[in-house]
Amino acid sequence: MNSIGDLIMVNLDSPDPRAHAEFYHRLLGWEITASADEYAMVTDGHSSLGFGLVEGYQPPAWPDTSAGKRYHLDLYVDDLDKAEAACLEAGAARPEFQPGGERWRVLTDPAGHPFCICLRPRE
Repeated sequence: MNSIGDLIMVNLDSPDPRAHAEFYHRLLGWEITASADEYAMVTDGHSSLGFGLVEGYQPPAWPDTSAGKRYHLDLYVDDLDKAEAACLEAGAARPEFQPGGERWRVLTDPAGHPFCICLRPRE
């Protein structure tokens, strides 16, 4: 199948782009390549996450059964407990509702976007 294009980045609405970029820099180790009040970005040289300022930003609810499914990011980790602790230290929050059992955990970034830390599959 031929593609129309290649995904180069995902942009997230943000109440504070600089802080949002710093959070994902800590989680992913990606370089902060833009950091301004209106927009910030992190990249690994192949993919990028951008964060655009939205005045009056309201975070999505987790879980939100009244609205359509929103996207979220999944990150592979080797140890859920260690990864969760590092994410929380970086500014993440842990919602009460956790559907993942022992394989993944749902966290929210400082702007309220849900993301999952998932155990890396063992070969």
